[in-house]
Amino acid sequence: MTSTPHGRVAIITGSGSGIGRAAACALLADGWRVAFTGRRADALQAAIASAGDPFGDIAARAVAVPADVTDEASVQALFAAVRARFGRLDFLFNNAGMGAPPVPLDELPLERWRATVDTNLTGTFLCTREAFRVMKAQSPRGGRIVNNGSISAYAPRPNSMPYTASKHGVSGITRAASLDGRAFDIAVGQIDIGNAATDMTERMTGGVPQADGSVRPEPRMDVQHVAESIVHMANLPLASNVMFMTIMATKMPFVGRG
Repeated sequence: MTSTPHGRVAIITGSGSGIGRAAACALLADGWRVAFTGRRADALQAAIASAGDPFGDIAARAVAVPADVTDEASVQALFAAVRARFGRLDFLFNNAGMGAPPVPLDELPLERWRATVDTNLTGTFLCTREAFRVMKAQSPRGGRIVNNGSISAYAPRPNSMPYTASKHGVSGITRAASLDGRAFDIAVGQIDIGNAATDMTERMTGGVPQADGSVRPEPRMDVQHVAESIVHMANLPLASNVMFMTIMATKMPFVGRG
């Protein structure tokens, strides 16, 4: 942790719980000014309250901005609010995401496909586009974007097509935005996370379906290790970039899955 706040500005989507909450709190502890954003204002406020106040100025450095990443006007209002509050944007973590019920493909309702793609893929696009607009126009120019991908994009779980396809698309956004951001000092990378211990992965302790048809528990890792990795990526100088990082529970079934 830094000894004094440095004042760089971050937006963390989906920061009311889980990985987003851990990342936002870790950035606050590292001296960042952080906009916590998600759909539920009460969850965002609770996340800020849980962060502690190491520098005695959390009211000045943390703000809750409710937003829906699938809604263009809501995303635009989010970025406008952060600019009005903090004056610029140095880091965006596109973390907001969701999955669909793990049902056979032929039983999957179209609305669940659309909801997953809208959140994971379109939400990432909308926030990335808005971040580009801010980062290109500000002075000093530029900033960093990190997308929350998934190792499931490369090694899918059974009955996971909406999630797998949308996260594979996120990797495409990462590559394209990294290329398009070069001329404007915008660095874009991705973190692929496997089995962080959050409420979303609690079911893994009791057993989840495997590719061979069995149901087995899976090891998980401390979500704080993920948060520390995101802080590391965020603090890199813009001349350097982690294009893709995979952080996973060491003993989870990923390498050799299936």
